[in-house]
Amino acid sequence: MGRLFGTDGVRGLANRDVTAELALDLGVAAAHVLGSSGAFEGHRPRAVVGRDPRASGEFLSSAVSAGLASAGIEVTNLGVLPTPAVAYLTKEWAADLGVMISASHNPMPDNGIKFFARGGLKLEDDIELAIEDRLNEPWDRPVGADVGRIFTDPGFGERAYVDHLVRSIGADLSGLRIAVDCANGAASEIGPTALREAGADVVVINASPDGRNINEHCGSTHPEQLQASVVASRADLGVAFDGDADRCLAVDHTGALVDGDQIMGLLALAMKEAGTLAHNTLVVTVMSNLGLILAMRDAGIEIVQTGVGDRYVLEGMRARGYTLGGEQSGHIIMSEYSTTGDGVLTALALAARVKRTGRSLADLASVVRRLPQVLVNVPGVDKQRAPVDEGLAAAIESAERALGATGRVLLRASGTEALVRVMVEAASEEQAEEIAASLAEVVRARLAL
Repeated sequence: MGRLFGTDGVRGLANRDVTAELALDLGVAAAHVLGSSGAFEGHRPRAVVGRDPRASGEFLSSAVSAGLASAGIEVTNLGVLPTPAVAYLTKEWAADLGVMISASHNPMPDNGIKFFARGGLKLEDDIELAIEDRLNEPWDRPVGADVGRIFTDPGFGERAYVDHLVRSIGADLSGLRIAVDCANGAASEIGPTALREAGADVVVINASPDGRNINEHCGSTHPEQLQASVVASRADLGVAFDGDADRCLAVDHTGALVDGDQIMGLLALAMKEAGTLAHNTLVVTVMSNLGLILAMRDAGIEIVQTGVGDRYVLEGMRARGYTLGGEQSGHIIMSEYSTTGDGVLTALALAARVKRTGRSLADLASVVRRLPQVLVNVPGVDKQRAPVDEGLAAAIESAERALGATGRVLLRASGTEALVRVMVEAASEEQAEEIAASLAEVVRARLAL
């Protein structure tokens, strides 16, 4: 059996893979592991639990809360809130543990369980492994006054989080019209509210969650509706969140998509000008477009690359105190204000940059000229041999020589499937496709099962 926890918590088909029984057991095991580590010494432990609007989140949040309370932890049920809000409140309210029930950008039938340690940071890998090891173990249950209580937050958390967002950016957005696609997700109330309280004129779409329509042909994974809405409403820009609002993509006034790489590039320049880009460095994953790296090099900004996943970006940022990092998908971490990717915060920061400079988002985003990028998945191969096969290494070296300084090759073994991903960036789409197809054939021949 593989690891239960992935790069972003436990995730799978709700009520099949992610069940009420599993949620309850995870709550109990998390309480035991953190209690054994001494995290609860000297006080009654407290946890906060939030969820996105998926129907399955109702029973899963109840189950994990029951598990925590049965192990003696006081639980505050936050209701529907974005993932970064749960992380923020875990830190702001000095909770010992935060739990978010969400499958982020995944389709509605999926769901997931994500834990935050004290301070709002994701659990370390060794803590997650320890929780897995202690699932379903026999234990002495507290009784009487030693059991935990479950309280419902009347909205203080939502108010505190919105105030934090608006205060963090500190910009008057009056005069800007912003179209917002809430993905029928966790930011359906908070996203528009924060932008309006900052002064923007807000046009809202896909903000009517019914438990079933989260991410359905909308949000950051399907920006087509937002692109049309921006043009139709003559908005200055548009922003699209995913189901739990930890990511944000944008649309300029012409309807063109602005991806995470472009967002990071323009925010890095803004922070460099303001003197808040720590060590003059931006942290990205290996999947970020070479165009971003070249643009930052031209601007005198250093790049640190990590593995794929926002948790690895955050680890890279914490290692030296960097203040900006993220992924092409729109997970943007501004560590001065957040311990995780925050879509609404990113939207506010983007709008503030447009307002302060008086320039269009299209103009600001043009600093990053995205190079053509082609990704080919090669299934049915022995992915374990990819890093050590000499013939494949020689083919990659030859391709990199042909690409020169204006292209690159990246081969990644999938973490969940028997396939190898071949990614090629080049000066032209034709060259990228040609080299990617050629390398894919080498992978098929060299790594055949």
